[in-house]
Amino acid sequence: SYALPDKCPVCGAQAIRSVDEKGKMDVVKRCTNGLLCPAQAVESLIHFVSRRAFDIDGMGGKQIEAFYEKGLIKAPADIFTLGARSEEIKLETWEGWGETSAQNLFAAINERRAIEFHRALYALGMRHIGQGNAKLIADHYRQWDVMQRAVHDAKSHMGEAWADLISIDGMGEAAAGSLVDFINAPQNEALLTDLLKQITIIPAEAPSSDSAVSGKTVVFTGKLELFSRDEAKARAQSLGAKVSGSV
Repeated sequence: SYALPDKCPVCGAQAIRSVDEKGKMDVVKRCTNGLLCPAQAVESLIHFVSRRAFDIDGMGGKQIEAFYEKGLIKAPADIFTLGARSEEIKLETWEGWGETSAQNLFAAINERRAIEFHRALYALGMRHIGQGNAKLIADHYRQWDVMQRAVHDAKSHMGEAWADLISIDGMGEAAAGSLVDFINAPQNEALLTDLLKQITIIPAEAPSSDSAVSGKTVVFTGKLELFSRDEAKARAQSLGAKVSGSV
């Protein structure tokens, strides 16, 4: 049998098996060093700019790795300061870049300075907080600062704020705990403070209460012709429906 390592092969921090969203011991071991681990930091940044998160055109895994290796991007907020540092960076002189492609990247970054609540939350890459849970949280709190205050109040995993969080239909305790622990971690508080200085988070709109599907549960299966499944889910949720993954 294969013996899983006790240390992260990249940063050397302890690697442990944690509890999954169903309350069972996870089958894999994970590094406990969080974003202080270079491998986790890079993957977190790649997720941050991915299509379902901030969706920054021209900023993919290859670009993130290059900027990270040069010490230009260490945290999400650094992405939004690249343009201001363009004279220092001189991106147009790098191999594979030119003046037009560099300007296009800086423009694409600026276009994403305003982002929907659920996409910003999903972009942070918290365990158990996928697109579905991010949308549930956004729809429940509507505004980012309201969510942050509530999550701070739920820090002990007890009290009214915690009870309110886990009362969200479809929200499990594993996801709630992941949200609370991430937001309240000191290093992440600093990360979010810096990020919020660079972006504007668009409040979530209240789901419709008078549509034909309001209050009903729907399931999407098979191939959709007019839009993607994610787009269909988002549209159904905006109309007040609950979207389930299975019958």
